[in-house]
Amino acid sequence: MTTGVRRRMGVEERRQQLIGVALELFARRSPDEVSIDDIAAAAGISRPLVYHYFPGKLSLYEAALKRASEDLAGRFAEPHEGPLGARLLRVMRRYFDFVDKHGPGFSALMRGGPAVPVGAAHSISHVSTTNALIDSVRQAAYEQILSHLTIADPPARLELVVRSWISLAESTALIWLDGRRIPREELEVQLVQNFAALMAVSAANDEELRKLLGPMLGDEPADGPFGNLVTRLIALAS
Repeated sequence: MTTGVRRRMGVEERRQQLIGVALELFARRSPDEVSIDDIAAAAGISRPLVYHYFPGKLSLYEAALKRASEDLAGRFAEPHEGPLGARLLRVMRRYFDFVDKHGPGFSALMRGGPAVPVGAAHSISHVSTTNALIDSVRQAAYEQILSHLTIADPPARLELVVRSWISLAESTALIWLDGRRIPREELEVQLVQNFAALMAVSAANDEELRKLLGPMLGDEPADGPFGNLVTRLIALAS
């Protein structure tokens, strides 16, 4: 007859476990509704032990946001294979997978406010930390999109298009979370088409962008998100 022995976790392993538990709770409830007691109970440890690894809820919350931001930034990584429209659609599907699963946490990350009551100095520090995490996600997305356009030094209008599109994806996801009134699959396609539309509008005013847009659209299949947009626009005009 054997008896089970509970394995003692190392410091870093326990910290990562608590971050994972916090993320799971933040995925279901707003972070300000989750207490240290909730996290301790879900992790199967005592409240004082949580404080042994994190000095307070704010530090645990920021650690959870950091992991979430790294996960979200990784959603933009995509192999350089196939038409650009199909690649962007796969990115948007992974992006909305994250948004769908981590709704309250995603909102907290993007809105940047403190999730727990803190003093003025700590609040400023927290907002600065959160803004840095958000900026890291946006920069990772920006660099990934440029890599798919095979452009290392983008002209000003192209930078504006890509960064505007990333902001559009964020705001669309936040609005969608408030009731999920539009099927996410439709929004994923719409955002990819928004990218093509933003590129087309800017290219109409910029010769350099026109030269970039031609080859980009040349490889797009008629049944892809870009080709589908063109078909719908022609139908609308007629």
